[in-house]
Parts: sequence; C-alpha cells; structure tokens
Amino acid sequence: MTRLTSFAGFLDSLNAAIGKCVSWLALFMVLVQFSLVLARYVFGVGPVALQESVIYSFSLLFMLGAADTLRRGGHVRIDFLYGKLGQTGKAVVDLAGTLFLLIPVCLVILFLSWNYVAGSWTIVEGSRESSGLPVLFLLKSLLLVFPVLMILQGLAIACRAITDILSREERP
Repeated sequence: MTRLTSFAGFLDSLNAAIGKCVSWLALFMVLVQFSLVLARYVFGVGPVALQESVIYSFSLLFMLGAADTLRRGGHVRIDFLYGKLGQTGKAVVDLAGTLFLLIPVCLVILFLSWNYVAGSWTIVEGSRESSGLPVLFLLKSLLLVFPVLMILQGLAIACRAITDILSREERP
C-alpha cells in the first residue's frame, strides 16, 4: 500500500508543479490584455500575435491546469450523497468515478483527437493570420496532453481510493 501512496504522491507532485507553472499565465494574460487595450485605444494598433498569445495562454492555463484543479478537488461535484458518506464510501465513489467516467472519457478524447493533432503536425500548422503565431500545431497538441494529465491524476485518485478501501480506516 505504501507503493500506491508513493505513486499517488508522485503523480500529485507532477500535476502540482505543472499547475504552479501555468498559474503564472493568468498574470501574463492580464498584462498582455491590458497592453492590447492600451495599444488599440491609445496608439491605434492591434498586434495579431499578441491577441493570439492571450488565447494560447488561456488554452494552456485551462488544459494544463485542469489536472491540478482535479487534484485540489476544485471541479464541480454534485454532493447530495458524497458528503454524507464515510471515508470508505467516498473512496468507493472516487474509484468508481475515476474508473468508469474520468478515464474512459479521457481515452475517448485521446482517440478522437489523435488524427486531428497528427494532421496539424504534418503540415506544421500555423495561424490563419499572416502576422499570427506560427505554432498552432503546438496548441492543438494540448488536446493530447490534457487527457494524459487527467488520466495520471485519476490514477492518483484511484490509488488513494484503493488504499482507503483496503485499509478500512476512517481518517479525521
């Protein structure tokens, strides 16, 4: 059981580190958006690459930060039953939700996105705007990274749930 806990801890720390790094993108987005508004209304210019950088940053923040949000329990949960359960009951619900909902949905996203992302990499797809960012293929790659990170965090949740179920001990 300590191996499961260690593995879960490693996955948690991985997603926490990624989440901490991408959280700085929120500040970046605010500063760039402020600069864009200033540039447009004071100087009459609107650089397309900067506009796209805000969109790319938001995508990175959302897609790479989702697993850390899951780790923190920040996703929406319908809690009419879960809150009344003991630690073992919550562990069973977490395990079932992870195995029968989270991981299958993420696998479907991976499967359905693969050719789309591969096609983008094949042509090294860039922005449709001539002065836009030439790295759209990298942005589309997040469609593969997102479900992988979510699956990894789901495995951490499942490991903890299995440990809780097998130990049958209530934690404070």
